[in-house]
Amino acid sequence: MGIFSLMSERKHEQLVFWNDPDLGYRGIIAIHDTTMGPALGGTRYWNYKNDRAAVIDALRLSRGMTYKAAVTGLNLGGGKSVIWGDNRVADREMIFRAHGRAVDSLHGRYITAEDVGTSPDDMEYISMETEYVVGRLGRSGDPSPITAYGVYRGIKACAAIQCGDDSLAGRHVAVQGLGRVGYYVCQDLAGEGAKLTVTDIDQECVARVTEEFGATAVASDDIYAVDADILAPCAMGAVINDDTIDMLSVDIVAGAANNQLGRGSIHGPALHQRGILYASDYVINAGGLINVYGELNDWTADRSKWKAGEIYGTLLRIFERAKADGIPPHLAADKVAETRIQEARHLQRTFRA
Repeated sequence: MGIFSLMSERKHEQLVFWNDPDLGYRGIIAIHDTTMGPALGGTRYWNYKNDRAAVIDALRLSRGMTYKAAVTGLNLGGGKSVIWGDNRVADREMIFRAHGRAVDSLHGRYITAEDVGTSPDDMEYISMETEYVVGRLGRSGDPSPITAYGVYRGIKACAAIQCGDDSLAGRHVAVQGLGRVGYYVCQDLAGEGAKLTVTDIDQECVARVTEEFGATAVASDDIYAVDADILAPCAMGAVINDDTIDMLSVDIVAGAANNQLGRGSIHGPALHQRGILYASDYVINAGGLINVYGELNDWTADRSKWKAGEIYGTLLRIFERAKADGIPPHLAADKVAETRIQEARHLQRTFRA
């Protein structure tokens, strides 16, 4: 499938490529929809297999940001950018300044922030070249604690539906991925008395969580078969797939990772048929977007956290819609988001800087 076919499949507005071989910079910016406002989404730094994989990731992630903003009630569109390369490189200034120039070329149609493989320090480099960047040091900063809090509140909403009450004390949660967000998810869960089984490819992260929160560690491939109440995917996407779905022994899948379903049209209904409640990723992990939206609108940290806490109610409404329509929750979430975007089209045209 060609580039324009890929864009047309999910109705993307714009795809931008920037290349600076002298600096080792290869960047892609995808803008999905700007009906609600300027596209906002983080910059992911990842060593993709090839340029097609980088493009597809940017397109999938940017669409998720549109839906995330819409379902959360934020006046933003959806975008995402990826830098193709080794994110372990130490000398990062010129790569991110080059990316800042790419962002600036869009004159505000796209606003960036941190994502996998990037940090607030990298956002400072981007800010040397453009004003269209959030999540900077001294402002909203690291969104991980707010993202994790929203995930924690979302897990409680799932428990309220699936278990009859939202208490997580004594409930067994299998957490996959112990990076910045995963760590804080474990912290929030342990604070309520949840039992944790965890995994990560980084053994230092595993050691930290097991020591601080009394978690039990398992090998990466064993996390899917853990007999638990809840699986919380907090690493990369597509973890619910043909190879893993039959291994699951949980009642709920609810975590921070983007694009958790390998194929939404197949694996979403499969979870539903098995009676496993799925919290749509772009709903439950919206705390990071809320955090940077708060920066754009001069919110206090407490207000951003309060807004992230509303993910609880948003998920309950989505589950009610799913039950009323007789459809899986991930489709109900799409309907809620698409309705808001469609209604907004009567109020304004696509965002122009």
